[in-house]
Amino acid sequence: MNINIICIGKVKEKYILDGIAEFSKRMQAFGKFKIIELKEFGNDSDRSTSIEKESKSIFETLEKNKGYNILLDIQGKNISSEEMAKEIENICIKGYSTINFIIGGSYGVSDELKKESDFRLSFSKMTFPHQLMRLILSEQIYRWFSIINNIKYHK
Repeated sequence: MNINIICIGKVKEKYILDGIAEFSKRMQAFGKFKIIELKEFGNDSDRSTSIEKESKSIFETLEKNKGYNILLDIQGKNISSEEMAKEIENICIKGYSTINFIIGGSYGVSDELKKESDFRLSFSKMTFPHQLMRLILSEQIYRWFSIINNIKYHK
């Protein structure tokens, strides 16, 4: 299984990098785990231009990493870790060998990217810093695979 986190910008804080590195190491038991960082255009004066540029970059990356695409979206489906583990199992049963998790930039993503995603997942109605969300997502991916494989970590 190939698991990609496609995200905008770079993580700067050491504690977040350390946490991501730990879950990346743990994920090796289940397949390839990769974080793909794309250029942030959030400094553009026009918000819609930033969204379009970042979404275009995400689409280009998805084209190179064909798979099942899960967009993290505050308006997405809010489910438990156990339910998401079941979703991951179903994705595998459907024959996908790659799952792409997408974290948009600070202004969000285009409506087209929302529409083209295979699944929209919400972690909460709250807003989290994008860098911290990478760590949270990395931990949850490891948790989902632990559930699927009946590994003690989950409880």
